[in-house]
Amino acid sequence: MPQSACRARALNRHEHAAGDDVIIRRMTNPHAPRAAIQPVKTHRDARGTLFEPLTDAELRDQKNVHVVLTQPNEVRGNHVHRTAVETTTVVGPCRVRLKEDGQIKDIDVAAGDILRLTIPPGVVHAFRNTGSSAMVLVSFSTNLHDPEGADTQREQIL
Repeated sequence: MPQSACRARALNRHEHAAGDDVIIRRMTNPHAPRAAIQPVKTHRDARGTLFEPLTDAELRDQKNVHVVLTQPNEVRGNHVHRTAVETTTVVGPCRVRLKEDGQIKDIDVAAGDILRLTIPPGVVHAFRNTGSSAMVLVSFSTNLHDPEGADTQREQIL
């Protein structure tokens, strides 16, 4: 299925910012970085699909990589990072939900499509497997993994 099959659908629902902590409120700065959504160049043949989630230059800035397999209808994420930039490549089907500036945005990734998200600090993010087999996420972070979770704040949005 072509990458253009990915349908981005902004719900434009306002989530009231009252009670959100300073991490989220700082995202009201119009000069703050925004989440970037990009198709991923893939190589497909009878054996399957190959993709490179980062370029060589992007890889140099990363301090952590993790691969996540998520069962059908389960959700990963539902959190925000204080300082880390997370770059996640998702293999659909999946619903991605982002919360920026109090706005919810859903991105539906069709089965077999591959999409990359670069998520700056302060953007709440979550991923739901909308398929019938395991969903694959490949995530890179500019921070080392912290088992105490000091950089991560939970916020359920999906």
